[in-house]
Amino acid sequence: MASRLELQTRLEEILGSSNCYFQPPASKKMAYPAIRYRLSGIDNTNANNKIYLQSRSYEVTVIDANPDSEIADKVSRLPMCSFNRHYTADNLNHYVFILYY
Repeated sequence: MASRLELQTRLEEILGSSNCYFQPPASKKMAYPAIRYRLSGIDNTNANNKIYLQSRSYEVTVIDANPDSEIADKVSRLPMCSFNRHYTADNLNHYVFILYY
């Protein structure tokens, strides 16, 4: 299982900048385009009365003014990633994905 910091590095590479935020507080001023992500679940697989496998899922949101965001396309190509929804707020497009990493 990869660490959250490895995920941070991977997302920064996709974005091409350090505007990647893990669970940012509401008071944090974000620069756009950006990727915001948070832990959304931990799935355990049990075998022989022990945890055999554990996987973490993250909700990854690409925030971009461009409605045809190349960043969202790149994130969607990550292994174990699925598109969840899209919405617009404050004239910014939000692409939400669920990523197992």
